[in-house]
Amino acid sequence: MRVCVFIDGSNFYKSCERNLGRTDVSLTGFANMLVGATRDLVRTYYYMSRLPADAAVEHRQGQQRFINVLDRLPYVEVRYGKLVPREDVCQSCGAKHRRWQEKGLDMRIGVDMLAQASKDNYDVAILVTGDGDLCEAVQAVKDLGKHVEVATFRNGRSDELATVCDVVTELTTAEMTPLLLKQQ
Repeated sequence: MRVCVFIDGSNFYKSCERNLGRTDVSLTGFANMLVGATRDLVRTYYYMSRLPADAAVEHRQGQQRFINVLDRLPYVEVRYGKLVPREDVCQSCGAKHRRWQEKGLDMRIGVDMLAQASKDNYDVAILVTGDGDLCEAVQAVKDLGKHVEVATFRNGRSDELATVCDVVTELTTAEMTPLLLKQQ
């Protein structure tokens, strides 16, 4: 079975932060763990947005170091969305705050999953996200005769996404800890 892994970077980052207290996971090791020894990894797609120019220099530099590492990983493709500014109003004090919101990544993941499925580039898609916005894309890929698995931590996972996927892999701290790059 040929497998492509599709990682929603922002969702994965936040899930690792929340569940592991860290984000320095070996993506190569992670993808290989998901695929297992009896299947073949075709490619891993990692989806993210670049920080805006007005983000703190140390954050932008850290992200660039991460991107440089991703660019050197074999069989990993990085796909970019965009960040757009949004203005929120604090309900308790009325103060306005600007925040950045990712746009276009869910659509990009869904399009890539469908495009690669329609080209028969994989038999199984493993989707790493908890985001229920991808349910329609998952169903469309399944309608093309492909299998779709989701891998995510239990908290923050959409029940609808878990229902539409063929297999749900619940990530645990125990299995993720050996994949951390800097052992403490």
